[in-house]
Amino acid sequence: MTAQVLVLLGSASDKPVFEKAKTVFDELGIKWEVHVASAHRTPQKVVKLVESSKADVFIGIAGLSAALPGVIAAHTTKPVIGVPVDSKLGGLDALLSAAQLPPGIPVASVGIDRGENAALLAAAMLALKEPELGEKLASYRKKMREKIEADDESAQKW
Repeated sequence: MTAQVLVLLGSASDKPVFEKAKTVFDELGIKWEVHVASAHRTPQKVVKLVESSKADVFIGIAGLSAALPGVIAAHTTKPVIGVPVDSKLGGLDALLSAAQLPPGIPVASVGIDRGENAALLAAAMLALKEPELGEKLASYRKKMREKIEADDESAQKW
């Protein structure tokens, strides 16, 4: 299987954040591949995975120093999305690491622990080439709107 999205986790403890992305990928029919590869502990593995991948979009999920998205971006010109993971420090350290990259090596960053938003952003990127994915994404958003409307109706009975 050729992945449309390659997801790298800095450690296995990031799996709950990945699970949020996986749910969205599966609902929208997006092909994905996932690996655990640390920017600091297995940097050669990160480089090998990125440089050999046929993926259209990369997602790096990492906490603490969260260097993973930046390392991915340093080895590809394809879009990279960083997902900072909450830690004992609240995740702000990871958020700043994912968002504050040097000029020329951009990484799109989503909120702390927001794996589902990373998947949705990847879907929007992929939909530029795949109109049917854009339709699925529009349907996904319509369901979200409908849920809010239903919640509002319920709130009127409180």
